[in-house]
Amino acid sequence: MRYLVFSLLVVTSALSGCSLYYESQAKDMVQRQMDAMVFVEGGEFMMGNPGGWDGSKDSWPPHKVVLDDFYIQKYEVTQGDFELFMAVTGYEHSNSSYESLRDHSPDRFQSSFPAVVSWKDASDFCEWLGSQTGKAVELPTEAQWEYAARSGGKQFRYATENGDAKEGVTMAARPSQYRRQKKSLPQPPGSYPPNLLGLYDMSGNAAEWVRDYYHADYYERSPVNNPKGPESPIIESWSNEPYRILRGGDFRDFSGNTTVTRRKAIERVTNESTGFRCSFSKSFTAEHA
Repeated sequence: MRYLVFSLLVVTSALSGCSLYYESQAKDMVQRQMDAMVFVEGGEFMMGNPGGWDGSKDSWPPHKVVLDDFYIQKYEVTQGDFELFMAVTGYEHSNSSYESLRDHSPDRFQSSFPAVVSWKDASDFCEWLGSQTGKAVELPTEAQWEYAARSGGKQFRYATENGDAKEGVTMAARPSQYRRQKKSLPQPPGSYPPNLLGLYDMSGNAAEWVRDYYHADYYERSPVNNPKGPESPIIESWSNEPYRILRGGDFRDFSGNTTVTRRKAIERVTNESTGFRCSFSKSFTAEHA
């Protein structure tokens, strides 16, 4: 009996030590995530495809948008940080196929790569980050994302320091034979130079979730000031999930799909190409306090 009690004490102590370790790591991670927030001064820009930037009809017409100041992370959240979030909170991935996807493509789940997440997972991570810091952290709106990718709304086609896509400077310009490889993979966030705001990987790497619901004709009726997307979703019939928006293209896309205006509608499921970064703004904090 004494041995049983001793064993239980050892196990309890080990579990407690493990919990404290994760909590310590999570505290450091939260600080690192918030330190990566870049201030973006708000302003006015013409959102959408001005002509010839991408082949999608839903990025038309260009329309005036005015944004308040906000913050957005300079890097995509990594798989390692998302798994730490799951470990310390007990969070379970929202997609039932997550484990099978991981078994099928284990190399994609390296800790330094962009996190493989559904829209809900990305949103929950950002909200948890906010709960730890007292900030109303969320996914960026589509308008915030594009404004930031365009280095403050400049007429830049790609999220680079000059708006061009060149091989070795942005993932968008990698040779097509690389993208077609079955085992092609993203790169650790920050592997390529940033845009003028110091933001990395907004053209290529992981296709990033934004906060908005998707409607193909939303640009025709978007409000000017701080648009947040349609109020109601379009439901995908097979999955019964609402369509959300991915931005920036991914590591398998050709350059035309990684422009700053390209939109991709997808239900909130997980696949290997997705990723995210978080944001917050003073006006949004006040509204949701």
